[in-house]
Amino acid sequence: MTSTVARQPDGTIAITITIPWTDVSKTYEDVVAGMVKKAELPGFRPGNAPREMVEKNLDKTKVYEEVLKILIPKSYNEAITKEQVKPIINPKIELKDATENKDWIFVAYTCEQPKVTLGEYKKAMGELKTKILKPGEEVKKPTLDELLMALYNNVTVTIPSLLIEHEVNRLLSELIDQTKKLGLTVEQYLASTQRTHETVKKEYEEQAKRTLTLEFALEEIADGEGVVISDDDIETVIKTGKTDEEKEALKKQRYYLASVLRRQKTLDFLASI
Repeated sequence: MTSTVARQPDGTIAITITIPWTDVSKTYEDVVAGMVKKAELPGFRPGNAPREMVEKNLDKTKVYEEVLKILIPKSYNEAITKEQVKPIINPKIELKDATENKDWIFVAYTCEQPKVTLGEYKKAMGELKTKILKPGEEVKKPTLDELLMALYNNVTVTIPSLLIEHEVNRLLSELIDQTKKLGLTVEQYLASTQRTHETVKKEYEEQAKRTLTLEFALEEIADGEGVVISDDDIETVIKTGKTDEEKEALKKQRYYLASVLRRQKTLDFLASI
């Protein structure tokens, strides 16, 4: 396996991976051998049919699909280790060449944690409180939206297009689920809100950019300010489960809980500045 890396201006990383035909051929043989062991043909006990007979009945395309399922993850993991890439999402795979008797080539698109420049966000938090403070009134805490907007306006970060695409697809999937629950098609829902696929996609792209920017900014602040979540913090949340089943479900989401709690603690820190 050989690999080359091309880093794009927005932070997207394209890893071109070449798999020698000898590796493809060997994996093909292994896949066929596995299928032979499971094959059931009339007149033979399961797994005892002659390979030649089994292979005649195999769909070669499906065999190669299985080969790809084995080789792509294996080669990708080897490539990111070799190239010292630290992906934060699953790769988008583009198969370039999968011709018999030739080396196979595919491109894996991924990205790493983008660099965040926070700017004078602490000053912005202070100015925000000054703006909402009115003479003769008690000090009001800024709303969550106000805090986040003040932070967003003081952050510089280039979000890889791949990440935005990933988030937009998630939002579109949620939209499809929501419209199904309402008994509508997406087209009917869009018509009722006087929007089009293009305008919704543009809305979601802006929303994705804002959400991702804030997520990375909050993480950067949490790292810089030493915001940590203890086991006790997580256990306190788990104990809020009303039933044993709920508590068990929460225990299985410890990493997610820690992430949510750390983000909330970071927001509390911003509100306290």
